[in-house]
Amino acid sequence: MAETTRAGFVALIGEPNAGKSTLLNRMVGAKVSIVTHKVQTTRARIRGVAIEGDSQIVFVDTPGLFAPRRRLDRAMVAAAWGGAADADVVVLMIEAHRGITPGVEAILERLQEIGQGRSVALAINKIDRVKAPALLELTQALNARFDFAETFMISAEKGHGVDDLRRWLAQEMPEGPWLYPEDQIADLPMRMIAAEITREKLTLRLHQELPYQLTVETESWEDRKDGSTRIDQVVYVARDGHKGIVLGHRGETIKAVGQAARAELEEFLGRKVHLFLQVKVRPGWLEEAERYAEMGLDFNDGGA
Repeated sequence: MAETTRAGFVALIGEPNAGKSTLLNRMVGAKVSIVTHKVQTTRARIRGVAIEGDSQIVFVDTPGLFAPRRRLDRAMVAAAWGGAADADVVVLMIEAHRGITPGVEAILERLQEIGQGRSVALAINKIDRVKAPALLELTQALNARFDFAETFMISAEKGHGVDDLRRWLAQEMPEGPWLYPEDQIADLPMRMIAAEITREKLTLRLHQELPYQLTVETESWEDRKDGSTRIDQVVYVARDGHKGIVLGHRGETIKAVGQAARAELEEFLGRKVHLFLQVKVRPGWLEEAERYAEMGLDFNDGGA
């Protein structure tokens, strides 16, 4: 007799930098979502697919929830809550050492409405940063605020508690056929993952506001006969002044970014990669609906 298969969607929600992308990568076992120490780097609703026994768990890695200012920010927050509303199970991630911040307060309030009719688990991350009594106190305080189905103590970075969480999620998935072929770890096209990898490297090299004023697009992708892949990408910036910053002195910055992105792409794809980057100025890209669609966001969610 065939085993019953299960498949469903899990939304990871929390403040920026709570460790959602790190957890997703550990669950899925490959680097699908972009991990950096900078906040607000996950723009698209990147989905990773994890297999646990007969269950397929599809993760919706929502952008971090924060107080939105610009149109792009507003679209990201709308995407985060949209992802939670569409999911079978929601996992709220909290940083152990930061506890119940004003941002967490706001999420808990919204959860009263979003959490209806679905399982909501609490994952307290970075548990190695606090002592046991403080952890217990935080767990009790959070569970008094919301009726969580389960509470997990985890370290997404070190892997502690992650297997328990994945096993629990597997049994919470509704019965039904798998949603993706077994060998497909992410439903994001490879072109987009490649663009995100390059954008991550730019974010790590450049500081302050600039990274959020740029976008990366994969213009062409060619798998060659010799087994290598040629990828051409364009880095779009909003102003002329930004172009110089991205290029760097004698092109050193863009060259270093290209090398780092190429190395990671080679590891990810398991083949030799020829990566070519160009930097172009496109003044209004933050207001172009098309760019939002490419990032998996809804332009209209940003409002005026």
